[in-house]
Amino acid sequence: MNTEQIKKTQQIVEKLSSLEGPLLPILHAVQDYFGHVPKESVPVIAKSLNLSRAEVQGVISFYHGFREQPTGRYVLQICRAEACQAMGGRQLENHARQRLGIDFGETTEDGKVTLEPVYCLGNCACSPSVRVGDQVYARVDNERFDQLLAKMDETGGVV
Repeated sequence: MNTEQIKKTQQIVEKLSSLEGPLLPILHAVQDYFGHVPKESVPVIAKSLNLSRAEVQGVISFYHGFREQPTGRYVLQICRAEACQAMGGRQLENHARQRLGIDFGETTEDGKVTLEPVYCLGNCACSPSVRVGDQVYARVDNERFDQLLAKMDETGGVV
C-alpha cells in the first residue's frame, strides 16, 4: 500500500466531500494529482462517501476519462469519430500503433507515449485530428504523425 497516495486521497476527499454529488469531483481531483486513480484511493473514497468499493470502481470503469494506470509522459489521442474515419483516420490509427508498437490503452516501453482513442475533438472540418496533451493537431497523416513523434523526441517536453 502506498501511504502517500492514501494520505493525499484523504486530503482531497476532505476538501471536496461537502460538495453536492462529490464522487466525480473527487475522482477528477485524484486523477489530476496522480495522473490516474490509484487502486489505493478507491477504498478511501468509498469509505468517506459511504459507498461500496464496487460503486466507486463502477464509476471509474464507466467513464472513459478516468485512468486506472499511470500514463506516459505524453498522452496521444487519435480521433475515431466518423469525420476523421472518413478522411483517413483508420490508416492513421494503424500507422500509429505500428510506429509506437502499442495498441490503444497502452504505453510505450520507455514510458513516453500512451495511445488513446477519443470520439471527437471538435475539429471535424480538419480531419483526421489528434491531441497531444492539450494541443489539437489537424489534418494529421502518417508523415505529420511521424513529425509529431520526432518533435517529442527533440523537446523531451511538451510538443
